[in-house]
Formats: sequence, structure tokens, C-alpha cells
Amino acid sequence: MKIVQPKPFFFEHGPRAVLLLHGFTGTSADVRMFGRYLEKKGYTSHAPHYRGHGVPPEELIKTNPDQWWEDVVEGYEFLRTKGYEEIAVAGLSLGGVFSLKLSTEYPVLGIAPMCAPMSMKTTDLMYEGVLQYAEQYKKYEGKSEEEIEREVAALREQTMDSLPELQQLVKETRATLDEVYAPTFVVQGRLDRVIDPQSAQVIYDDISSSDKTLKWYEESGHIITLDKEKEQLHEDLFAFLEQLPWTVS
Repeated sequence: MKIVQPKPFFFEHGPRAVLLLHGFTGTSADVRMFGRYLEKKGYTSHAPHYRGHGVPPEELIKTNPDQWWEDVVEGYEFLRTKGYEEIAVAGLSLGGVFSLKLSTEYPVLGIAPMCAPMSMKTTDLMYEGVLQYAEQYKKYEGKSEEEIEREVAALREQTMDSLPELQQLVKETRATLDEVYAPTFVVQGRLDRVIDPQSAQVIYDDISSSDKTLKWYEESGHIITLDKEKEQLHEDLFAFLEQLPWTVS
């Protein structure tokens, strides 16, 4: 049975806006539950998709971090055009990296990088993540195991030329952490096997914000927004948002 792929969302339900950013090979589905939680709490949220995400993997491998960054900025500007002048940002994995970068280039009220890498694996290991995405996507499409195996094998013979650029993006963001002054809530799953969990400590130590917190979630892995402690994470993120200096209520 074919399953509909997730789409970007805009849940408008209050004067306070939060930009929600997914990770590399992820989609808005990774932050949708939190978006719905915020909606119930009277917050507006918007989760864009980066180019190549939420679409066939054959399209993903043709995209690059510059395009994804443009999509992040477009998501931020979308909220501005809707009348939201105060925006907080919560991002998962690559979305967390983008939240840090955004805070150094645009006015944001606060940021919550979640399981955000400050170093990247080899491009070969990164491409394995792309192939995993491909397999999952093709299952969503309702293809047979034989079709999936054949198409993923074809992808395995290709490459994603922009993966070194992704490594460079993370490296450059790490080098500018001292330019992060926005209130920051650093989130990290103790059981994260996708990135080096100590990236969270690097972020906490190197940012210049005087209002910063690091919290470890002992039973959670990389996609922390969907893991065992997601309800606690929602509450903690909400508490962080509530203490930001909003001028709207």
C-alpha cells in the first residue's frame, strides 16, 4: 500500500512563532509531533522541507547544503511575511546546525539544537545514510522488495557529490559558535549512534550566550523527537520557549 510522504507544515495558533528544522535525509515528520504539541500550547510553528528531502532519493543526491540553507532562510522569511517578528528555532541534527548558523545571521529569540553534529563521519558512511533513506522511501512508495533491492543497488553505484560540502558546513558552523549569543537549549540523546554525542558539550562550551542549558536524555537516540523521552522533551522545550523574552503573549 502506498503511503503519502510527509509535507512541510504551518500550524498557526498564536502570536509566538517557532521554526522547526529537520535533519539530513529527514522530513517534517521528525518534528511534527512537537509542532502539534506547540499548537495546543498556543504557539505557531512552521517546518519547511529542504530540497531533495521528502522526495525520491534520486533527487536528494543532486542537491546540496547551499540549497538547504536557502530553504531554511525561506522558512524563516515565510514566518516574517506572516507577521511574526519574534521567532525561536528548534532543529534536529542538521537542523540543529542550521539553528546555530541562523542565530549568527538573523534575529532569533532563542535556539534549541537537538543532537546537532559538530563533526561528520566519512562521506562513505554519510552515503550509507542516504541509502537507508532510499530504502525507507521506496517502502513508503509501496514498491516490492525486489524493486527496492534493485533501485537501491543502482544508487549504491552512484555518489552524492555535495557530501564534502556538508562536512564543510558543519566545520564552518563549529568555527563560529562564539558568535551565538541567543538563549540556547542544547539537547542530546545519550544513546545517539549517528553522531558523536560530545558535540553537545562542544556547542555548550563554545557558544557565547550567557543563557544556555545542556540536557542529556539518557534513554534517547539520534531522532530524539520520536524516541522514548519525547514527551519530556516536549515539556522541556516548551519551558525553554516560555522563558524567552517574548514581547507578545
